[in-house]
Amino acid sequence: MSNQWPQLDYLGWHETCSALHLYLQIVGKYRLAHTPWLNHSWNATFYVTPTGLASSPIPDGPGIEILFDLKEHKLVGTCGHGHRASFDLAPTTVAAFRAEFVALVTELGGTPTFNDTPNEVPNPVPFSEDHRDRPYDRYAVHRYHQAMVAIDRVFYRFRTSFLGKSSPVHLFWGALDLAVTRFSGRRAPLHPAGIPSLPDDVAQEAYDREVSSAGFWPGGNGIDYPAFYAYAYPTPAGYRTAPVQPDAAFWHDGLSEFMLPYDHVQAAPDPDEALMAFLVSTYEAAADLGQWDRELLECDHGRPRRVRAPSAAPMPAASTVDGTV
Repeated sequence: MSNQWPQLDYLGWHETCSALHLYLQIVGKYRLAHTPWLNHSWNATFYVTPTGLASSPIPDGPGIEILFDLKEHKLVGTCGHGHRASFDLAPTTVAAFRAEFVALVTELGGTPTFNDTPNEVPNPVPFSEDHRDRPYDRYAVHRYHQAMVAIDRVFYRFRTSFLGKSSPVHLFWGALDLAVTRFSGRRAPLHPAGIPSLPDDVAQEAYDREVSSAGFWPGGNGIDYPAFYAYAYPTPAGYRTAPVQPDAAFWHDGLSEFMLPYDHVQAAPDPDEALMAFLVSTYEAAADLGQWDRELLECDHGRPRRVRAPSAAPMPAASTVDGTV
């Protein structure tokens, strides 16, 4: 087993995980408030980096980027003027984190306006009113980031074998899931929405195209252990009983998704290939049962320094008319 895949104990760090989740929501909502809408809320996500989770540039003031540095355990902001500001990630309250973040954005020349209410969490308390003390377990956060780097690597490789519309590999701060999504290219039925603490129009816009999606949760969302998930929308007939790999994967009736416990991947002789088997088999079940045009949409996995062989439409045959070609 590679040490790139650390052990994760959600119940042992769930209070820190919950706090980090809310801090990511605060910064994510700031990004959401200042960036033009991009399909399926892609304008609001975070990206895994070798040191943490980054926002990418936010068009506010001189241009601002926020990094959760999960190695040095700092929130770091940089701006187009070359200025840098930061504060420690440590035991605190959500309200105190929010106040420090507002001060950081102001110092960088931005306008720290954003919605004050958490999304997709039970019994949401406005950030500015959440004064409950929260722990910060640096070692657990480090292991979580280490796992995310490994997962991001496999998700990215999986993404290279699809020629159709595909999402980036990105972290949604609503449910705290790292995800990658493939699209059939067809419209989907209107989603029923009704997701707690999430506006219906956001949910319906997110699912207005047919998708096969996979992701990773550190825990929560109806489970008390870290796990990978996969689902299709709309769910094609026979999907929930489709054979998927590896053997530890199963259909979760309560979540209506395939699940694969992280511990199985972490303990596998080749964790990368165990996770890839789950990604590929759940996608193939969705694509085959949903009658996707797989020949048009797929290609081999990408490799460094090797250009994908083109698969363009054939040129029409030359014809001769009155001696002119």
